[in-house]
Amino acid sequence: MKPYNFVSAVADSKCRRSCLCSLFPAASMLCLFFFIWTAFIAQDHKQNLLRWGSEESMQGSKFNKCKNQCRPLGSETLPEGIFSKTSNLEMRPLWGSPKKNVYSSTNLFSVAVGIRQKKMVDKMVRKFLSSDFVVMLFHYDGIVDEWKDLEWSDLVIHVSAVNQTKWWFAKRFLHPDIVAEYSYIFLWDEDLGVENFNPERYISIVKDEGLEISQPALDVAKSEVHHQITARGRRSNVHRRTYKSGDHGIECDGNSTTPPCTGWIEVMAPVFSRAAWRCVWYMIQNDLIHAWGLDMQLGYCAQGDRTKNIGVVDSEYIVHHGLPTLGEPKNKTNLGAHGNISENKNITSLTQASSKAHEIDYRIEVRRQSYNEFKVFKRRWRKAAEEDKCWIDPYPEPLK
Repeated sequence: MKPYNFVSAVADSKCRRSCLCSLFPAASMLCLFFFIWTAFIAQDHKQNLLRWGSEESMQGSKFNKCKNQCRPLGSETLPEGIFSKTSNLEMRPLWGSPKKNVYSSTNLFSVAVGIRQKKMVDKMVRKFLSSDFVVMLFHYDGIVDEWKDLEWSDLVIHVSAVNQTKWWFAKRFLHPDIVAEYSYIFLWDEDLGVENFNPERYISIVKDEGLEISQPALDVAKSEVHHQITARGRRSNVHRRTYKSGDHGIECDGNSTTPPCTGWIEVMAPVFSRAAWRCVWYMIQNDLIHAWGLDMQLGYCAQGDRTKNIGVVDSEYIVHHGLPTLGEPKNKTNLGAHGNISENKNITSLTQASSKAHEIDYRIEVRRQSYNEFKVFKRRWRKAAEEDKCWIDPYPEPLK
């Protein structure tokens, strides 16, 4: 057995202590580094959690905001800033900038026209263009080229479709989003005399009076007047009711609250505000092109009380010649364009008297179709009112 080497053991013990002493600072530094690193990671993790939570909150808020955002149907895949929701009837040049002030108007004049009424329409168009209106002609006879000799022909919009009414054109080409830039929309017939009518003064009056739906009064001495409320009064700028009995046996007095005694205009020369037209456009039936019955319901689009917001302007008045146009034979001479209306009517009567007995009177067919459409429109209105449980009629019929 070997003797225990005390010196060697002592030397080994010192060596181990020396190694431990040398390892201790390194271990301490490692622990310190680990502690700092853990604290840093924890702080960073906390910040990440806060950031992620904030981002999720923002995303949730953005989602809720976008969810509640009303976008036009079909535009869901587009950024909102690129939307072009409306349009207008301004013509643009193929190159360069458009001429200034040529289309500065905020009002639109539209009229259904035939070549036989060319002279009468020429007077109307000149008057409205001089008042900075945008003008749109609906050619119901399909003839457009024969208007090109007029100096204003290239300044107006021409739309052509054979044997269609102004309501057919309006439903298809005057959508509220297309005419949204125009404060007032005029939708007139062609057989109107405008010698005593000023468009700018008319607009000023309807604005001052708060009229959403209106028409110029008719010169009784020269016009074909169908309803007393349209006759011109000489004592006021505007009237909103009539106190005279109508041609259809309707009694009107100061207590009357229904059309045609009050809240009513005839539709040969209607003028609509932007808001009223948006409502009226929806009420025009796509397949009922004569729009009979529409006049009795216009009050629903008056943006309030129809007895106040619908009126006839007396100080700016027109002449309604009452010339038949739609349904006439193409070879017939319509004389409304040549000035003397009474003489023209006499000639027209002679022409009709000399017609063959078996010849179809298309005017009678147009009249019959108009009346049939009137009955259809009334049925549709009654059915819609009965079926819409959420709709409350602001003008319920009084109990009889």
